Amino acid sequence: MVTTVDDLVARSRVGVHRPRPREAYEAAAAGALLVDIRPQEQRGREGSIPGALVIERNVLEWRLDPAGSHRIPEATGYEVPVIVVCSEGYASSLAAASLRELGLSGATDLAGGFVAWAAEGLPTEGLPTA
Repeated sequence: MVTTVDDLVARSRVGVHRPRPREAYEAAAAGALLVDIRPQEQRGREGSIPGALVIERNVLEWRLDPAGSHRIPEATGYEVPVIVVCSEGYASSLAAASLRELGLSGATDLAGGFVAWAAEGLPTEGLPTA
């Protein structure tokens, strides 16, 4: 049986609440980790979210695994709420699913990604000027 990336994304979202930008902003203010997985070049082109942890996708699981030797200080336990951010909310769905497989039950992703966050008028920095 062949599985497409669209199938994987759809499966990763089953039964998962994906916060919209305003809700994610409020969750981050209440202590959720907002984790931007976009590559540096993309963040430079699109802008970034002030206060978001930047952990590029290729090292995400190592940095957020509470039992791992390469974890960041914020990875204090499996119950820590994590909201993963990518550009438009697709790669982040897959990344959040991987974190849930590690046992981070509160891992989810930002619906619409950074693009939706910026469109909502929430705080950003480094946005390109027209």
